[in-house]
Amino acid sequence: MKILVCISHVPDTTAKINFTSDSSALDGNGIQFVINPYDEFGLTKALQLKEKHGGTVTVVTYGDTRVEQTLRKALAIGADDAVRLDGIPTDPMQVAGELAAHVQSAGYDLVICGQESIDYNGGIVPGALAAHLDWAFVNACIGLTLEGQQADCLREMDGGKEAVKATLPMVIAGKKGLVEESELRIPNMRGIMTARTKPLIPQPLAGTTPASHPASFTKPAPKAAVQLIDSSNLEELVRRLHEEAKVI
Repeated sequence: MKILVCISHVPDTTAKINFTSDSSALDGNGIQFVINPYDEFGLTKALQLKEKHGGTVTVVTYGDTRVEQTLRKALAIGADDAVRLDGIPTDPMQVAGELAAHVQSAGYDLVICGQESIDYNGGIVPGALAAHLDWAFVNACIGLTLEGQQADCLREMDGGKEAVKATLPMVIAGKKGLVEESELRIPNMRGIMTARTKPLIPQPLAGTTPASHPASFTKPAPKAAVQLIDSSNLEELVRRLHEEAKVI
């Protein structure tokens, strides 16, 4: 079985985010980048499936040489090899198209993505990738078992959970529950040393045209100062909740 895990190279959740002077792009200076947390669940699940059923686990991301540190961490966690789609992504549909071209050229049986990346939170790429490939797709996947070419999946939905069956090849978009946080793999010294010798292959782009481009970015408005009101002044509290906060 050949499993592909799509990895996003995202800012650490504690990073202070700034944009370039014209507000057209993220300013990456001084920011620590990590594996997208949703993708970590997918990578751990892929390794569990490999240990149970055999096969290989490949990780892929789209970016320039700066993303290779993230791919090396995925290799240290246990992936067999890595592919870097050589370019700078500008649009989720473009990313999906480039991933689809790679999947079609390499003959994977299962593609595991995170439900979304924690930088743009678009959640577009997994579904668009499945549409490009015309493969079965399960979103918000919190359970996956395989028996031959048959997959039993559990996914979250509004108001509950849904059990679905599918036949490989397929794409899933996973989240916490696909594996538990306690099961996440952490690179050990042996894994870090081995990662240095595992293949990390830059691959030229297929030439997918972006469907959109960022016009500008704006930070959220800063939080207003806290206003303290004497507990005996209920009329003033009600007035402010009604006229200023507009919550009643």
